Amino acid sequence: NSFVTRTNTCGELRSAHVGQEVTLYGWIQYQRQGLFLVLRDFQGLTQIIIPQDEAHSHVKKLLSNAPVESVVRVTGTVSLRPPGQENPKMPTGDIEVKVETAEILNSCKKLPFEIKDFIKKTEALRMQYRYLDLRSFQLQYNLRLRSQIVMRMREYLCNLHGFVDVETPTLFKRTPGGAKEFLVPSREAGKFYSLPQSPQQFKQLLMVGGLDRYFQVARCYRDEGSRPDRQPEFTQIDIEMSFVDQAGIQRLIEGLLQYSWPEERGSITTPFPSMTYEEALADYGTDKPDTRFGMKIVDISDFLRRSDIRFVQNALSYPRGTVKAICIPQGVRYLKNKDLESLKESAKSQFNQEIVEITCRPDGSLKSLLTKFLGEKQQSELIQALNMQVDDVVLLAAGEHKQVCSALGSLRLESADLLEAAGLVLRDPTVFHFLWVVDFPLFLPNEENPTELESAHHPFTAPHPSDTSLLYSDPTKVRSQHYDLVLNGNEVGGGSIRIHSAEQQRFVLEKVLKEDSEVLSHLLEALEFGAPPHGGIALGLDRLISLIVDAPSIRDVIAFPKSFKGRDLMGNAPDYVTPEELEPYHIQVSWPLAEKEAK
Repeated sequence: NSFVTRTNTCGELRSAHVGQEVTLYGWIQYQRQGLFLVLRDFQGLTQIIIPQDEAHSHVKKLLSNAPVESVVRVTGTVSLRPPGQENPKMPTGDIEVKVETAEILNSCKKLPFEIKDFIKKTEALRMQYRYLDLRSFQLQYNLRLRSQIVMRMREYLCNLHGFVDVETPTLFKRTPGGAKEFLVPSREAGKFYSLPQSPQQFKQLLMVGGLDRYFQVARCYRDEGSRPDRQPEFTQIDIEMSFVDQAGIQRLIEGLLQYSWPEERGSITTPFPSMTYEEALADYGTDKPDTRFGMKIVDISDFLRRSDIRFVQNALSYPRGTVKAICIPQGVRYLKNKDLESLKESAKSQFNQEIVEITCRPDGSLKSLLTKFLGEKQQSELIQALNMQVDDVVLLAAGEHKQVCSALGSLRLESADLLEAAGLVLRDPTVFHFLWVVDFPLFLPNEENPTELESAHHPFTAPHPSDTSLLYSDPTKVRSQHYDLVLNGNEVGGGSIRIHSAEQQRFVLEKVLKEDSEVLSHLLEALEFGAPPHGGIALGLDRLISLIVDAPSIRDVIAFPKSFKGRDLMGNAPDYVTPEELEPYHIQVSWPLAEKEAK
């Protein structure tokens, strides 16, 4: 309190302060019948006793009439609460402050919503009055914890490991591939800046520049439109190192998270387990598996290869054909028929995948459309392979490997949601399961034109050392030196060892990805001037913090987030500008007809 005029905060007074005269500043959280009020600031709450005697009548009138959320200054004496009136739930619950003088610094008009965490408020209203929402205990806690974690990360990287904090430009140029970027007009006709979706090129250029270890709390921008739980601007903990391999980056990040992890969330164990992309897809149907619960995908192709089930035989006749299943524990008890139908419909609509269900009756026998095609021995083998118990439900899918795995992986998560909604706890929100996913493919077929290839992550990722020769003969089979960090089924970080040879980088851009390498001529030239081997990673800070505090959305850990559609509802941005303001940028707005008529 050495910089301010208060003597104490509202969260620090205890019985040891009894008898002291104190000055407190804060917001009126609650006022009861002119007898007392609860004063709140960033650190906590203090009960304030309003004087009832004639000598202090002006103080009583002032505080009794002040609306909730008004800002006040009170001066008074700390005293113990009367016996039996202590509040053990409040850190300051043993004391109260008897007011001598008070001043209303700013009165509060009628609030659009009550500032209490348990009061339900619409998302739009919360964002329109974000400065009021920020007064809630939960948002205060989230933002303060975020600040502490970032500070610990800086200590670990800069003080303990010699990293250099470098700010990179926000105005740059378009990068080939990846997410869509925001454009910023310039005063040169037809020329635009781009807001970088990450400092990727700059951090590599810093390695060429010999900085050796770089980090930044980096603002990044992606014009991804209306995607749930995404923000057009977000924050990364961005890291790059020279003369490092994949294992080195992984050890650094494990140490960084262990060092900055909040004590109240328990401890995390290192090293984190690791899994290949192929293993993740085969067992969990996704490249970001939630390993807090079982229900793994089981391959039952061999058990059904000898069966007479036509759709199974049809699926297995294809090169990558397979039959797989997941077992939903106690599915009969917890899931209704409409739940099972919605799961099947979901697989059909999202993945064009048919699903067959099998249930285990109380007598241990199976109930399914398939049982008439299966002998007793085959049924028994199936029960054993899937570890089926009474009342379990199995969802079976046959078809192409990746499609079947992806569909079952999605159903695994959907059925976990349904089971938890029905009262079965599968995923403990207080448990943190970190996981490295490695050996991703370097290239994937382009979604719009499957005969062409695109980077699975970005074009600067180096091929796996064992697969370098395949880059020139069969690029579809090349694994990358990319690694993702997954926490409880969410990707919270991703990085790679980079290509440091100009020749190899040019080959990937021009021959494999068919991109115009001229856009990256500055980077290609830099790689020809003695670029060191280097690699790095970026952690998604917003996502990481939201998982640590168990927030329902990343918006709950960002001070001023955008809405689902990328709008700032408080300041009403984006907004129109006049033709005169656009003139220096050589831009004219072509209005859609309906808007022209409205104007």
